[in-house]
This record gives sequence, structure tokens and C-alpha cells, in this order.
Amino acid sequence: MAIIDPIPVAGRPRSNRARSWPWIGIVGLSLVAPLSACAGNTDTSNAAQELVDRSTLTVETMLGNGSSQANQATQFLRRAKAVVVCPRIFKAGFFIGGEGGQCVLVSRAATGSWSDPAFYTMGSGSFGLQIGVQDAEVIMMLMNDTALTAFLNSQFKIGADAGISVATIGAGVGGSTGTALGADIITFAKARGLYGGISLSGSVFSNDSALDQQYYGQIIDPRQIVVTMNANNAGANPLRAMLAKFGG
Repeated sequence: MAIIDPIPVAGRPRSNRARSWPWIGIVGLSLVAPLSACAGNTDTSNAAQELVDRSTLTVETMLGNGSSQANQATQFLRRAKAVVVCPRIFKAGFFIGGEGGQCVLVSRAATGSWSDPAFYTMGSGSFGLQIGVQDAEVIMMLMNDTALTAFLNSQFKIGADAGISVATIGAGVGGSTGTALGADIITFAKARGLYGGISLSGSVFSNDSALDQQYYGQIIDPRQIVVTMNANNAGANPLRAMLAKFGG
């Protein structure tokens, strides 16, 4: 970086008036890099908490509206081993393409209390949003240890495991709770005010380890969060309380 005197001074060679101070650039970079890193960490941490907050709102609005389907979903939640909440899944194309979203996984302890959330992304699926519907909220209830164990795999694809059965409230389940009693996973979806009508078949769920690390301040496996429950963040207390309200 060159600093040039604005006014020539008599008797002094012009070459002396142009001085190169490379250390200024080095200091500037050394200051900018940590600030950028801090900003990135803050953004990620905020994104994790925002996802938890939006998940809390999804549970409250979807299960607390008094509809028959919401009441049916609540009955399943009370017996569920774990729950996956996706406050927004979206599609970019008309039928298939660009689908995805972010979700949280929360499990129930033997005592009945709910764990803190592990973070997941959903993508590469071809979930059947109705024509004209671009986004939806989804609650997936994992009814047993088999479903939870399958979900905790590095990547879980709905419909890929023949041993995991899936039912959908409003579609595969309809008005009969008995239809889904044997299902391992039960999904409940809301798209632009309409309930049901969404298939998650083919959707792939992957753990978002970056959000897990930022939210809990350490490198941590999702099993440590939702199975052994070795992680805690007070920011998730409203979500846990909301699940306890509707799911016991």
C-alpha cells in the first residue's frame, strides 16, 4: 500500500514521498479475519435458535388449533418415542426439484421428559406438495425405538427401509386412528392452511453437525443429544415445554 504526500516539498526527491507500508495490509487482514469468523459464528448460533423458536411455534399452531386432525396427531404424540419438527419445507419447482428445509429432532426420556433438539436438514426428496403449494410445516412422530434408531443413521431416507412403515394423517391415516396404530412413523403436515395431502416418501434427512456444535458449544453427536441427553441449551426450554403440553 503506497502513501503519497499530497503536496510536493521542495528539496525532497519525489521517490521519498511515496512510501510502501505493507504491514498495514497485514494488520488489516489479521483484524478482519477474526471479526468475520465471529460474525459467522453468531449468524450460525442465531440461525439455530431461530429454528428452535420456529419449531416451537409450529408445534403450538399445528397441535393447538382444535381440529380433529390436530387432536388425532396429539394422541399419537403422547405415545411417540421422538418427534421431528420441520417449521418450513419448500419446493422450488412446479412438481419436483429444489425441495428442502431444516428440522429439529427431539426424543422422550424414560421419565417422560423431552430432550434438547438435534438439528437436521431435509432434502433430495420428492414430497408431493399439492399444485400451487410452495411450502409446508411438518411434524413427524417416531413411534418406537426402531424408527428413532433408523433416523439417527448418517442419512435417513423415508421409504428406503422396508422395515419402517410410514402413515400420514389426512392421507394414509384418514379419520381412523386404527389405520396407523402399527406405523413406525406418522406424519402430520400443514400447507397454506390445508392439512394433510403431503407425502414425504423419498425425503432424505441428514444431521446438521454445524448447527449442533454452534448451539451446544462443542462437537457433539445427535445420539448424545437425544439418547443419552448430554447436551442442554436453555433456549430450547420453550420447545420442550410445548411438547410436554401436547405430548405429555
